[in-house]
Amino acid sequence: MLPTDIDLLRILGRPALSADGRLAAVGVTAPDVAADTHTTELWMAATDGSAPARRLTRGPSDSAPAFSPDGRWLAFLRPPAAGGPAQIHLLPLDGGDPFPVTDLPLGAGPPAWSPDGTRLAFTARVPEPGRYRPGVPPGRERPRRITALRFMADGLGFTFDRPRHVFLTAPFTTGAFGPAPAATQLTTGPYDHDEVAWNPDGTQLTFVSGRHPGHADDLRRDVWVCAPDGTGQRPLTRGGLEMSCPQFTPDGHHVCFAAETLTPDGRARGASSYGLWSVRTDGTTDPVRLTDPETHHLSFSSLMIQTGRDGVYFPNDWHGEVHLDLIPYDGGTPRPVLTGPRQVNGFAVTETPDATTVAAVLSSAGSAGDLTVLREGTAHELTTFGATLRARTTLRPVEEFTAHTEDGYPLQGWLVRPEGPGPHPVILQIKGGPYTQWGYTLNGPASFEEAQVYARAGYAVVLGNPRGTSGYGQAHGRWAADDLARRTAPDLLALLDHALRDPALDPARVGVQGGSFGGYMSAWLAAHHGKRFRAAMGERGCYAIDSHFGSADDGVNNSIALYGADTGRWADLSPLTHAGLIDIPMMFIQSEEDRHTPMEQAQRMFVALKMRGVPVELLLFPGEGHDMSRTGLPSHRIARYEAILDWWSRQMPKEDDRAPAH
Repeated sequence: MLPTDIDLLRILGRPALSADGRLAAVGVTAPDVAADTHTTELWMAATDGSAPARRLTRGPSDSAPAFSPDGRWLAFLRPPAAGGPAQIHLLPLDGGDPFPVTDLPLGAGPPAWSPDGTRLAFTARVPEPGRYRPGVPPGRERPRRITALRFMADGLGFTFDRPRHVFLTAPFTTGAFGPAPAATQLTTGPYDHDEVAWNPDGTQLTFVSGRHPGHADDLRRDVWVCAPDGTGQRPLTRGGLEMSCPQFTPDGHHVCFAAETLTPDGRARGASSYGLWSVRTDGTTDPVRLTDPETHHLSFSSLMIQTGRDGVYFPNDWHGEVHLDLIPYDGGTPRPVLTGPRQVNGFAVTETPDATTVAAVLSSAGSAGDLTVLREGTAHELTTFGATLRARTTLRPVEEFTAHTEDGYPLQGWLVRPEGPGPHPVILQIKGGPYTQWGYTLNGPASFEEAQVYARAGYAVVLGNPRGTSGYGQAHGRWAADDLARRTAPDLLALLDHALRDPALDPARVGVQGGSFGGYMSAWLAAHHGKRFRAAMGERGCYAIDSHFGSADDGVNNSIALYGADTGRWADLSPLTHAGLIDIPMMFIQSEEDRHTPMEQAQRMFVALKMRGVPVELLLFPGEGHDMSRTGLPSHRIARYEAILDWWSRQMPKEDDRAPAH
């Protein structure tokens, strides 16, 4: 892949299925390099494959499709033509133009149809009086008074003064093409509410929210239920969990949800498996965990579940793959639905008396995702975006290998090598997280996309999942918890050493780079194992835990979860403390609006190295957040690739006869 080939990548959102399973719809996002923007359009396909998938809308920002129960309407999100935040629109599937059914100042969230098809439930942010007014520049707003720890989020900005609430609208009560009916707000207060869903007979809603004292200081959230008119709001859980994805069971007697356990004070535990849970809707029992934390962790590439007749459909990280498993309601043996060297990046299930239809977005080492349908054991692709990508660019083979640590522990790794006999310069690429996984996909934060770009430029790329990552059980994930950097580094070097056994790789020209946690580890390796590398690159990393603790959007929880509650150890665990040991050239890449690892982190490392005379560069991207490398402006994404390739061409020139590093 060339850097400019990002315009060939198609990223598919969560698909939707009609109630009879005959039609599937999905949002498709594509970079538009020429216009320097991204477009998202809706595509639709017959699940029997009788006709090619077709573009249903032309965006430019259409997403979150949902079929009405009778199949006559498709609800979705679209910004108004005159500009502004996305509102819920309805598209008549028998012909006609889409029209809006909400008109809220900060827009609406994904729609959820009532079982009778007459109402839509959703969440929307509600601004404090006088806040976020149209036409008022942010710099003209009155000052904000902060009284809680959690008050902002990367990619969004301040959140405490615009909490998310549950709404209901009846779009057909004023006539299909009349003015957008006013939506009814069901929840109130300074609390965030999210992920609303209906029970099977339409008499209850469920959602997640934290309404306890100190709700904005910790991660605790609870499952709530209420009537569609907002009455009878009550929690089904009472602390101890951070949760998402609530769904009623078909009989309406339970709500299933995904959650991780928290510390007694509501903090993340670090490398904690995000499992499947169930709780009775009558509130008579405590929640019960249905999955084994050693075998099942909800994949962040999907971050959804769906209840069915015989259990809950659950996307599970597993050895670089993301499987779709069916978890029985009694917590029995899971049944595999979709497996193999690929990842499930979203899915929908429709069950009829005659058949079960699964529509899933499947990505792989050669695809960022295609819509695939599975019915009664037979699968076929409904889109061909991956085939188009492979036909229009060159993708190098991804070679899997198993390395072993000094104590004999096996580690899964991959090598993407360039064309030609070598010896090739090498890049050790470290992923973020750390509780995520490299795997078989060209979509997302831990995909093989970057490796393909670097391999095309002549570099052999080594990737792998050290202990501390997801997909191998909770014991594997928690291995590094008490000394994150020192325990992770030997595993990363074991992966590198195994790859360097290949005579086509040049051990004298090795660089290290990574983003987020990968940036942290790149700086750590540069300080403590610098003789192994010609140079290093750290991107959006945490380098000084003490200031990250107080400046990041969730710095308190992340710092404690990753580096421990003993603040006295944080200096020793911070790469900035050891900057005096770095004597190899280092580049830092940082987004100016990153609230997850703020710019001051990279600035402090840059200044520390610059003052010592170490060759160092700092590349800043304006207007971008933590996910710039994946969702930033196409021009910025390409410029980032070009800067990284330029960096390595200067640090590891093709013709170089210096002695091997040790």
